[in-house]
Amino acid sequence: MIRPWTLEGETHLADAHIFQLRRESWRSPKDGEAYDFSLVDSHDWVNVIALTDAGRVVMVRQFRVGTRAVTLEIPGGGVEPGEDVLAGARRELLEETGYEAERWTSLGFVEPNPAMQNNRCYSFLAEGARRVGEPQPDVREDLEVEERELGEIPALILSGEITHVLVAHAFHRLALLGHARAQAPL
Repeated sequence: MIRPWTLEGETHLADAHIFQLRRESWRSPKDGEAYDFSLVDSHDWVNVIALTDAGRVVMVRQFRVGTRAVTLEIPGGGVEPGEDVLAGARRELLEETGYEAERWTSLGFVEPNPAMQNNRCYSFLAEGARRVGEPQPDVREDLEVEERELGEIPALILSGEITHVLVAHAFHRLALLGHARAQAPL
């Protein structure tokens, strides 16, 4: 049976604005040895599948420095300290797209990389999305808003136009939960 390891100590290594880097020493119950691990502390994240009444998905194109490429994604971002995850999702949708939505449903959460990160990514379905203003992205964001048919999403994932795993997972979760407009699970 797998047993939890024992934390022996931790050291703060760096503050990188959107995340903190630390080293932890953990003792294995299997061999009694202590091992060091590098970990990333980050705020929780949110992403939003915003559907218009016509069944179109509100999406954003943006340049991502990590992959050095322009990506097609759903709106999302970091939850502010002390902010409720649904409030964060509503804020991100409005800031990145200028849209609001009438009905919100949680699609659950995933742990992006539990081997080295401590945060969660919460996904939401926002139905009845409508544009209420201009996008107000962060100064570090350069976004273009577009709407796509929900039925196009599986092909966009399979073709590699959508490559962000947390975006693909949100659509997979939507399909698994049996949304009326969603196609077979991705």
